[in-house]
Amino acid sequence: MQAFPVTMPSGSRYWTVVDEEFTPVPVADRWLLHLRFGRSRAELTTKAYAEAVALFLVWCRRTGRDWRVAAADLGLFIVWLQHTPSGPSRQVAPGPGGALVRRERQVNKILTAVRGLLTFAVSVEEAPSAVVGQLYEVADAWDLPVAARGEGPGPRCRLGVQHRLQEPENPVDRASDEEIVALFRACRNARDRLVILLLGRAGLRRGQAAGLLRQDCHLLADARALGCAEPGAHLHVVRRQNANGAWSKSRASWTAPVDFLVVQAFDQYADERQALIGTGGSEFLLVNLFRGPAGAPMPPQAFNALLSELTRRAGLDRMITPHMLRHAMASNVADAGASLDELQALLGHRSPYSSQPYLHPSRDRLRDAVARVPSPRELADRSAR
Repeated sequence: MQAFPVTMPSGSRYWTVVDEEFTPVPVADRWLLHLRFGRSRAELTTKAYAEAVALFLVWCRRTGRDWRVAAADLGLFIVWLQHTPSGPSRQVAPGPGGALVRRERQVNKILTAVRGLLTFAVSVEEAPSAVVGQLYEVADAWDLPVAARGEGPGPRCRLGVQHRLQEPENPVDRASDEEIVALFRACRNARDRLVILLLGRAGLRRGQAAGLLRQDCHLLADARALGCAEPGAHLHVVRRQNANGAWSKSRASWTAPVDFLVVQAFDQYADERQALIGTGGSEFLLVNLFRGPAGAPMPPQAFNALLSELTRRAGLDRMITPHMLRHAMASNVADAGASLDELQALLGHRSPYSSQPYLHPSRDRLRDAVARVPSPRELADRSAR
């Protein structure tokens, strides 16, 4: 069993699961096809899910289990995932007590895909309905954030997963202003400088930046000349199927305002692109200029490779990722006095709660917050008056 890419007649792709004879597994193929086009999931999402389902089916085959009813033994599947390497490795699985092959976060992602497959199989009557009870349990909602509990008095219930490993807390940190400046100075061309500003100044995700078309960039002070009602220079972030695999996590389209620094970087990059490839190249904004095929759109993975190289070149003592730049933008906006609803709109989130993990208050702001609290003597003097 293995994940395998499928190209549709329209040119769109999704990933499925095939056996040793490269025959698709019917239910897995139907589910992954539904995810890609019925629920508008990204191609890379179906790839990750296909790889996870392939592992589950391999485990079922090796242990003599019917995958339709194997949910009762997911605890054993977890142990297998933790201690069994994948691929043509000669390493002997050490079993419990040995070094872990997959950590908690990776195991949980695989379990998410397996639950999705089995739930879909129940819905299309390919698996018994009792499987759902083996995957989920009824739980109260008190452990959820307040914003996610819903309104109204009384207890509220939800479906909780039966099998999930406790993950160590590892929140994404923000890149500091000094680190961003160091990355910017380490850039050797205008395109890379624009990438840094799109992530760290406009707050785009890597998939959103990689998916920008030139027509999405309205950089005039008065965009009405372009037939756009949005004021000022801005970018239109649109969720669409892209040839380079770029994907906007935000389901709804939104606009990202940009300042003069970003506009200036756009101008410099436009001159550089014109000098290197002329009017050719794809309609994507960010394209290959220094490696082949020239003019082809940059894939999202190229952003991580670029940040890794810039981190090394800048001599920083930790690796800076694209998402750390997005966190830096959000923190700087909050430190400048933005409210949570403003931050929500700038990041393209559906809920203000989604924006809270992006807040990394500076040490100076925390100290100022403490300093604003009056002393007990001041409070007593006010009461006496």
